[in-house]
Amino acid sequence: MEREPATRRRGSVLEDAIFAAVAAELAEVGYTRLTVTAVADRAGTSKPVLYRRWPSRAHLVYAAVSHGHRRPGPVPDTGSLRGDLLEWLADRAALARRWSADTLWGLLAESAADPALLAEIRGDLARPDDRRQIAEIVARAAARGEAAAADPAEPLLDLPAQLLRERFLLDRPLDPAALERIVDHVLLPLLSGR
Repeated sequence: MEREPATRRRGSVLEDAIFAAVAAELAEVGYTRLTVTAVADRAGTSKPVLYRRWPSRAHLVYAAVSHGHRRPGPVPDTGSLRGDLLEWLADRAALARRWSADTLWGLLAESAADPALLAEIRGDLARPDDRRQIAEIVARAAARGEAAAADPAEPLLDLPAQLLRERFLLDRPLDPAALERIVDHVLLPLLSGR
């Protein structure tokens, strides 16, 4: 019986298989023990295929982990400042859960010798759209009389994302109760001026 020749995967089909393999390896062995060989085997491809696209393990892992989460979600509009902030934080916390602190620390350490990759990772963590979205939330809240200023200082606009990053990097919970504490005890008092 003749076997059909194997179909060569390309483009997004191959990329999806590779990224799924990276995710499985990260879950199974963690960043420090992940190897390009294991990812290639799991994805059913070869190391040269991976190295043609990603010059290092760090580039490969970063591409897999960041895939699909760079687009900002819609700006929440629940009708209240508290609701908008909680929904915004919950959305960002869900994105953060795609990473693990182990993976992020490993990527930061390994990319220290690769300034371009390090800058890309730092830029991804900073997410410039976050500031714009918080500004939109605050401006709407100010129009409703819930926020003290429609255009607060830049550090205040950066604070929600910074609080999430701090919790994530220190491996502290990002559950709904933690997000409510951030909103109720930090963000609302600062933004409302009360």
